[in-house]
Amino acid sequence: MTEVIALGQPTVGEEELAAVREVFASGWLAGNGPTCRKFEERFAAVVGTAHALALNSCGGGLHLAMETLGVKPGDEVIVADYTFPATGHSVMWAGAKPVFADVRADTGTIDPEAVAAAVTDKTVGVIAVDAFGLPADYAPLREITGRHGLFLVQDAACAAGATYQGVPAGGQGDVAVFSFHGRKGITAGEGGAFVTDRPELDTHARKLHSYGIEGAVTRAALSKLPLPEFDEAGYNYRMSDVAAAMMIVQLDRLPAILAARTKVAEAYAELLGGSELLTLPSTPDDRTHPWQSYVVTLAAGIDRGDVAMRLREKGVQCTFGTYASHLQPVYGATSPCPVSADLFARHLAIPMHANLTESQVETVAATLREVLSAVATNP
Repeated sequence: MTEVIALGQPTVGEEELAAVREVFASGWLAGNGPTCRKFEERFAAVVGTAHALALNSCGGGLHLAMETLGVKPGDEVIVADYTFPATGHSVMWAGAKPVFADVRADTGTIDPEAVAAAVTDKTVGVIAVDAFGLPADYAPLREITGRHGLFLVQDAACAAGATYQGVPAGGQGDVAVFSFHGRKGITAGEGGAFVTDRPELDTHARKLHSYGIEGAVTRAALSKLPLPEFDEAGYNYRMSDVAAAMMIVQLDRLPAILAARTKVAEAYAELLGGSELLTLPSTPDDRTHPWQSYVVTLAAGIDRGDVAMRLREKGVQCTFGTYASHLQPVYGATSPCPVSADLFARHLAIPMHANLTESQVETVAATLREVLSAVATNP
């Protein structure tokens, strides 16, 4: 039987199980509890921000970013086009309009020139996306947003462990939001985090993420019976303490996970380099890549669907990169983003996770070369 080499795979084990057992023994499994608070402290220290809020998803964090930054109906928010639609959805959830800006062909991250060209008198902010974990061009983005008085949100869904100009991903905007979905570098299966250096944003997000009231841990510390009042309609975006326990262990694993993924990426670069049928991912010198995904760009004219089916038949899992948001019917967008559309058509993600063996990496590379040659020869 052909071995199936997984596209993504979490790195979890007995340590996570032991941490979950401790939460079970504590009796507090629900969200926004003492284990969540411990994780928040640890995560803020890792990303170098003053505040971190544990959440049940990155999408919830993006929504909280829009709410706490005051986005309202009639506003426009410039959004990196090449991204999972949760980014654009968050603007719509706030009643505003996402305006999609094209991306760089080499990195897939938002093009600052496209951002500058998209600013109107309705623009209130920008959401940059760290594509597949690679940080966007935050120095020019900060200059643009500062000049126009706009907020800057960092969609760092895939970027835990990355750096930009020596600073950990998460500290580049007014708010950054992370994902702990099962395919991310560190994971609890699902989950997310909202981080910021602005205390008023943290306070407001903390209130909104729990229906609009103080959390039970805070209320339990009061000297009298608390009677919460609801003066704002919040949401249920809480991370459970069970997930938080897993995430604390995952933070301990992060350096080893990054090292293992980087080793895989370096091996792919050596084994796949020099091919005229694909282009390898690019990492600018002023940032580091956490390699949440390893995404190659197929040469023009190569049938990606054919390549993908042949790889899967040979046991190598793969998929497309991410979405050209302006092409999704939900948005009704009319302005083209040709670079994003081209990446959407030609990107191919191949297996990337910390558990890949040297033999598996060699098999993936050899199989991809073989399939590309066959498809190019017999289109």
